[in-house]
Amino acid sequence: MSGRDTPSAPVPDEDPTGLPDEDPTGLQSFAVLLRRMNGEFNRIAQEFAQAHGLHLTDVQALIAILDADADADAADEPMTPGRLRRQLNLTSGAVTACIDRLEKTGHIRRVRAVDDRRVVHLHYEEAAKRLARDYFRPLARGTENARGRFSREELAVVVRFLSEVNGELALLRHESPEGGGHGGATGA
Repeated sequence: MSGRDTPSAPVPDEDPTGLPDEDPTGLQSFAVLLRRMNGEFNRIAQEFAQAHGLHLTDVQALIAILDADADADAADEPMTPGRLRRQLNLTSGAVTACIDRLEKTGHIRRVRAVDDRRVVHLHYEEAAKRLARDYFRPLARGTENARGRFSREELAVVVRFLSEVNGELALLRHESPEGGGHGGATGA
């Protein structure tokens, strides 16, 4: 420790946590738990995609469109094809094909902006939202069951942690030259 109760910076060639692998709050434990949770979310999303004739990318696009209003970087603007392309790291052709599939299957609609007809906004259709809500209700129930085992104070810490991790992940995406989320690292 350096200073008063301040951990010293990790040495680059050492375990960045400075703690044994068995530490339940160590970086390795967090990495394993986050990968497992991500794997489960991906499995559920893949099952939803298969059940509704969609690609996994389509489900990721639906999530991005649904969450667009909560995106602090978007300044309360609806999702656009260009923003969706950047967020999902797709080519223009791939995002167009994705939007076409979602529109054809009734999940989204394109709406031209009133103030600039060149701008297209993507909106999640209400019927499709209900379909997703019904499908994901067991996930919501499970999440609520888990939340019920924590105090409000503990949940506030979890929310703060998840917000911080999401912020760090967004920084990696923004720092990457290709927007691919690798923090600008090159495979030298």
